[in-house]
Amino acid sequence: MAPIHRTFTRRALALLIAAGVFGCDKTDAPSTAAERMQGKTNQDSSSHGSVDDDLSRRWREESLRYVSSVNALVERGMKDGWENAGNEPEDTRQPMAEAVIAAVRHANEARDFDGLRQKFPPAHIPFIELLEENGQSIPKAILLDDGRVVLRIGAPYEQGYVAIIDDLTFERLSADVITIGRSPNRRYFAIARKSGITIHDGWNGPVTTELRWPTGQEGIPEGFDIIAADGPPTVTRLIPFPQGDRALLVSSEGVFVLAEQGPVRILPTTARMREHFEWSKKEHPDDPPSYSLSMEHGAISPDGSLIATGDQDSLHLVFDAKTLKVVGEIGNRSEYPHFACFSSDGKMIAFNSCHFYNGVSIGVPTRLLPGLKTEPYEPDDRVVELEDSARVYAAVCRGDEFIVGDAHGYLRAFDTKGHFRWQHFIGSTVGDIDVGRDGKRLVVTTYAGFVSFIDLDTSEADPFIIGTATHKERRRWLFWKNEKTPLVW
Repeated sequence: MAPIHRTFTRRALALLIAAGVFGCDKTDAPSTAAERMQGKTNQDSSSHGSVDDDLSRRWREESLRYVSSVNALVERGMKDGWENAGNEPEDTRQPMAEAVIAAVRHANEARDFDGLRQKFPPAHIPFIELLEENGQSIPKAILLDDGRVVLRIGAPYEQGYVAIIDDLTFERLSADVITIGRSPNRRYFAIARKSGITIHDGWNGPVTTELRWPTGQEGIPEGFDIIAADGPPTVTRLIPFPQGDRALLVSSEGVFVLAEQGPVRILPTTARMREHFEWSKKEHPDDPPSYSLSMEHGAISPDGSLIATGDQDSLHLVFDAKTLKVVGEIGNRSEYPHFACFSSDGKMIAFNSCHFYNGVSIGVPTRLLPGLKTEPYEPDDRVVELEDSARVYAAVCRGDEFIVGDAHGYLRAFDTKGHFRWQHFIGSTVGDIDVGRDGKRLVVTTYAGFVSFIDLDTSEADPFIIGTATHKERRRWLFWKNEKTPLVW
């Protein structure tokens, strides 16, 4: 990665932190924000048009000024160096935020969306003060081939629900559905319920496999007892294998391969649990043995032969999906392993490790497996440095391109050799990403409760978008806690 890109990335992130990009971390939102927002909808309908016109004019003007100033700053910084880029611009739109949301709400009540996005181009930073009460996690998004999107609403540890949306419609699935998942080849879908998991051949297709939840007793070292769980674990990720016969379950209780003959734990390993339990027995003799993971993650290769996984206390690990034996132990370049993703052709695994809101992503060629071992923090010529700033929360691949979503609300793209391609700002922290089969459509969720539909490579830059590419957002949904229904924008 070129030095100027590294300088640009870190400086740009610092500017966005100072501007208050972290909507979900804001703690000083007015306690009456929800009431004031709702009150905006009660304005006299006879004056609604003229008020909207003036608000739209000011919103568009100030949006254009701010976005163009940020993009110009980025261009200067990348070309001439940040010491010559100048000062960051000020975003002056926040005083209009509640009125703009009221206009969006009014359009939804009237089911009149013509020109809504043109009048009020979506943004993130102006709404930060409203997100403390309204924002929520959307940790899973699946873009179906017919254009609909299946979503898990609510953090994994919350009750939440699953819904399907398209451009303008919203439908909640049965309340017993906990979460969903899809295989790397896009064919098989997992539906999780309290009673267990079913794998389907196609969305709403026939059931190919029924799987049971782990009890938590799998892989427990001899001499220690753990009480069996009386329900499903907290599901971080659920991924069917591309053959439709098994699934990878990633949870804070452990990482498991689920099969008809029963679940098998692969993380934490039995040896790691034994070491922890022996320490716990010595230091806390009255506490029952227990173990939980943080930053747990996992991915399956396109052909289903490899599993990439890890957690805060592990290395980057690769398992043979058939034998469930470790075939690669790769040292994390930053502090804590945080995410993993396979390239489209399965020839590279991108591993991300993080420290606070930043991180480093490295590429591991799968041809070096089995037997690859590298040391933490140490550069290795066999491993490619792909990106050196992002804490990755979600990722997809498109051809030879990785597209990652980070803690700062950016989509960042780079190729398998670590060459920067583009970046596109959404805001908040990215929850999940999915790309269409044709590589032309992207759906992105955030911790602010946003769902964005993005058309990729349109050949014309959107003047209201902060970014370096020609991608255009064509629809945004707001899944906000204090709204009666999700809002179309």
